[in-house]
Amino acid sequence: MPFPARPAARSSRPLPALLAALLLLASAGCDPGQRIAPGAGTEPVQAVALLSQHLRDNDLEAFARDAVPPPLRAPLAAAWRAGRSRWPLDELPFDQKIPGIVATLSADKADVQLRRSFDHQFANANKEIRAAASALGLFGVKFMQSDDTLSAEERGHYAQLVSAMSEWGARAPLGDPKRGRGAIARLTLAARQTGLREEADFPRLGMDESLRRLTPLIAALKDTLRSYDLDLDQSLDAMTLSLESQEGDRAQVRMRYRLAGKAIDTVVAVERIDGHWYLSDFLRHARAAAALAPVTTTQAEQTPAPAAEEPPGVPPEVQTDTATKQPPSS
Repeated sequence: MPFPARPAARSSRPLPALLAALLLLASAGCDPGQRIAPGAGTEPVQAVALLSQHLRDNDLEAFARDAVPPPLRAPLAAAWRAGRSRWPLDELPFDQKIPGIVATLSADKADVQLRRSFDHQFANANKEIRAAASALGLFGVKFMQSDDTLSAEERGHYAQLVSAMSEWGARAPLGDPKRGRGAIARLTLAARQTGLREEADFPRLGMDESLRRLTPLIAALKDTLRSYDLDLDQSLDAMTLSLESQEGDRAQVRMRYRLAGKAIDTVVAVERIDGHWYLSDFLRHARAAAALAPVTTTQAEQTPAPAAEEPPGVPPEVQTDTATKQPPSS
């Protein structure tokens, strides 16, 4: 979602915030076991799977490239350099910004300072962490349900994710000193490898280069999640998707998967532009971030285009006799 341009405050708790952010972003796609060539989103289901494949590859640069039509990429890059946007990182519904968290992890002696903070606040505080996870889960679900900047599909999906993560956090060994210190060492090393030492590096390097440099950090995040008994890639591998409905240049794709042992079932809207399909919510957020009017389709050219800040209409539900479903990859 778009955020007002303002300096991002450095997070005092980068580990849980960044783990949560990765989970929410990765949940946008599905069935990454099927290799799909870039630009191959010529069918609704392929469009969703394509973005998921990029996330499976830890490739946020390719994700940003294929999530929007080509005419929108240059304005998004300009908005990034001007500090008006950090899309696609801005897709995450958090006040804490990823650039600020990366800067915290990259700072000199960050591993020492974060380890001291962990030892003081979290080490062996299992009871308190479980209580906080449960409380944050309840708050998060209510927040998602009342956030009118999100579409109905986003509210429903994110609420399921927050609930699943809350249940995972209530039972995960987050207070384990050995795992916590290992996670801090792993993430601070990966953050330094990005070369993104300050928030000012993001506009200086630009969108594509900044996203490319985040690759080692995304990989380290996945490894860290696995150390807490949450294998994100395994959850993605077991996902299935099917064509729920299609009418003209609008369609809905259904995603089913398990996260931390909890079933997630959601529907995302997609739309066709110049022969390629894109997730409608990502398009809406990207257009707002770039401060552009919506890109029109051949069909939409016959009707007035909606204002940039208005979400695209949800296509009417059309039941199909059969669903195009991809089985989980082996």
